[in-house]
Amino acid sequence: MPLTQEQKKQYKSIGHHLKPVLIVADNGLTEGVLAEFERALNDHELIKIKVNILDREARLAAIAELCKAGKADLVQVIGKMALLYRKNFSVNKQLSNVHRFK
Repeated sequence: MPLTQEQKKQYKSIGHHLKPVLIVADNGLTEGVLAEFERALNDHELIKIKVNILDREARLAAIAELCKAGKADLVQVIGKMALLYRKNFSVNKQLSNVHRFK
């Protein structure tokens, strides 16, 4: 289910204060990157990632591939930063960025 505009607005305001928990470099989406991405989404639900790829199309393709691999929704992309969200039904409220900042 895609995010509504109201949800995106709320997640953008929460995400503004977050630091990137994952940095994707020129090596692309390796096994380690995907494993850390999965762990971060399970723990935090809403995460900010930094994609250090110079080519704009390759950067957007990497973000799209991350969303597809992790079944996450793209909230926002600004430059090399992307904000991604995936609902976790067994959430730890002390780790979840969505629950901590509500």
